[in-house]
Amino acid sequence: MGEKKRIVFKVGTSTLCHAASGLNLRNIDMLARALTDIKNEGHEVILVSSGAIGTGMGKLRLAERPSDLRLKQAVSAVGQCELIHIYDKFFGEYGAMVGQILFTKEDVDRPTVRQNLLGTFEALIKLGAIPIVNENDSVGIEEIESEQKVFGDNDTLSATVATLTRADLLVILTDIDGLYDGDPRVDPGARRIPVVREIDDEIAALAGGVGSRFGTGGMATKVSAARIALEAGIDVVITDGSEPKNLYAAARGLAAGTLFTAS
Repeated sequence: MGEKKRIVFKVGTSTLCHAASGLNLRNIDMLARALTDIKNEGHEVILVSSGAIGTGMGKLRLAERPSDLRLKQAVSAVGQCELIHIYDKFFGEYGAMVGQILFTKEDVDRPTVRQNLLGTFEALIKLGAIPIVNENDSVGIEEIESEQKVFGDNDTLSATVATLTRADLLVILTDIDGLYDGDPRVDPGARRIPVVREIDDEIAALAGGVGSRFGTGGMATKVSAARIALEAGIDVVITDGSEPKNLYAAARGLAAGTLFTAS
C-alpha cells in the first residue's frame, strides 16, 4: 500500500473516553499532535469523531448511557459542545485549525445538500483546516430514526465521509489493534489478521461483538464500514488508536493493524 494523500481518520468513544468516566485527555492530545504532524507532512486530514454522548455523560456526571431518545439528544448536545472545545484547544496547541461539520444520512441522500457538504469539506481543506465530523444527533428525531435516515454509528459515517470526499484511505482507530481470528480478550491464542482482500461470510462472522457502554459500534460495524469503503475503491486500516506510531504507519502505507485492501 503506497503513501496516501487524503486520509479520513475515525476515532471511537473507547479511545476518547475513560472506562470510568470523562475524557481521556492523553489520547486526545496524542491524536491532535499526530494528525497535525501528518497534515504537516503534506496529507489532507479529515477526522470523524465519536464521543459526543460519552463526553456529555462525563460532563453531566451520568453513570449509564441514556436509553431515552430525547435524553440521548440532550446529552449529545452538551457533549458535542465540550468535545469540539477540547479539540480546538488541543489542535490549536500544535498550530492546527479545526472546523466542525455535523450532518445526518438524510443530508447525504439529498443531492443538493450532498454537494454543499462536499463544498464545505473542500473549502476547509483548502483553507488549511482539519474538518471534524460527527452525526447531528440533536436533530435525529424519532421519525428520522424509524425511517433509517440516521447513520446509527460513526464507523458507517466515516465510510460515507471517505466516499463523499474521495479519500485515498480510511483509518478506523479503536481500542484493539485490528481484526482477529478469535476474541483476544478471552482467547490468548487469537491471531491478528494482517490483510483482508475480500470481506466474505467468514470475515463478517469473525467481527461479531458490540461496543462499550459509552459507544455504539463494535468490530462488526467497522468491517461493515470497510465493505462500504472498499466498494468505492478506498483502502481501510483498523488499528489501535492509542498508539501514535499506528497513525503514522497507516499514513505512510506501512503495516499497522488490519489492512482491508481494494487493490
